[in-house]
Amino acid sequence: MSGSLPFGFGLPDDGGERPGFDMSQLGAMLQHLGRLLESGGDGAVNWDLARDTARQAIVQAGDPSVNDAERREVISAVELAQVWLDPACTFPASSVSGAAWSRSEWLEATYPAWQRMVTPIAEHVQSVMSAMPAQGELPPELAAMLPEGTPPETLAMMAPLMGMARQLGSAMFGMQMGQALAALASEVVGVSDIGVPLTSDGRPALLPRNVAAFGEGLDVPAGDVRLYLALRECAHQRLFAHVPWLAPRLDGAIDAYARGIRMDPERMNEAMQGIDPGALGDPERLRELMGSDLFALAESEEQQAALRRLETLLALIEGWVDDVVTQACAATLPSAERLGEAMRRRRAAGGPAERTFASLVGLEMRPRALREAAALWRQLREQRGTEGRDALWAHPDLLPDADDLADPSAFLAGEPWDGFTADDA
Repeated sequence: MSGSLPFGFGLPDDGGERPGFDMSQLGAMLQHLGRLLESGGDGAVNWDLARDTARQAIVQAGDPSVNDAERREVISAVELAQVWLDPACTFPASSVSGAAWSRSEWLEATYPAWQRMVTPIAEHVQSVMSAMPAQGELPPELAAMLPEGTPPETLAMMAPLMGMARQLGSAMFGMQMGQALAALASEVVGVSDIGVPLTSDGRPALLPRNVAAFGEGLDVPAGDVRLYLALRECAHQRLFAHVPWLAPRLDGAIDAYARGIRMDPERMNEAMQGIDPGALGDPERLRELMGSDLFALAESEEQQAALRRLETLLALIEGWVDDVVTQACAATLPSAERLGEAMRRRRAAGGPAERTFASLVGLEMRPRALREAAALWRQLREQRGTEGRDALWAHPDLLPDADDLADPSAFLAGEPWDGFTADDA
């Protein structure tokens, strides 16, 4: 009886009562595992490996330094954006000037935030995996996958490999995170492009190369593209700087999502069966592996509820920014409508970076929720003015929830924010 073992081990039919075992495959796999384990890393994520992987991928894709002309253009765009935003929202600009970053500079500046956000998820995944049988024991799920008559010595060799696989979790997560960050670095146009605060100094920053890529094919002057994206970047930074509870609330939502993580044994076993041991020594094939279902998760009710809260909060942030930027440039930037539509298409279509990061943290926003949030903020501004709209950020309990976004009539008819102003935020 022929079969297949996790990590690509083959069990060919040798015509006898018991299947054969290819010792050369075992040796090859141990060699590849040893190389990967040499990367070190004591925590749930090997962050040194993640950074090195991201740096290498960014450099390979091309990452020229920002020149003086690009830097001046970004600083000028940010300065003008701040002037235009003053009458469009009640949160004032910070005193810091704008910055123009290369992709590598974006990686270094935002790296601490990624560590803060992703580590809780990796730790919860690691804690789930630690509940697997200890080294020296073969999980029942794996034992059931082996052909009848598998020799005891084969079982004895497989059990230690399971222990080694658990140790590889940190390196595997590090590799996956590095690839995700490299993909994000190739697409983000600013430091706040994913809707969460990745820095703490309130400095608006744009990536000139990615800004230029965003504007390709839009038939819009490069200066308009840069200004529109600077408006969005500055609006995000004003919100993050003047709503002190927002960043901790996002971190708490991510942690609540992480606590709901459950491993899906069936999907994980299926993914492990297809792993070729050669992939562990080949960077290109290992990248493909990182995109597989190796760390397959089962969605629990707790996780789904936490994810819904997280996505709602992100939609409210993006919807508010949309309304503020629309108000700021409606009468002064003729290409604003076209640029806004390009941004909506970008969100709806998604990209490799968004899909990769969604698989790691679950930060995938539904386009419908974004549209609903933008519409609600616009209606609030029309009813209550800019001050009344921004007053909702005074306290998290004042914000609409997912049900309010789907049916805003009751929320808009109520007055839950009476007595609050934007200055209370």
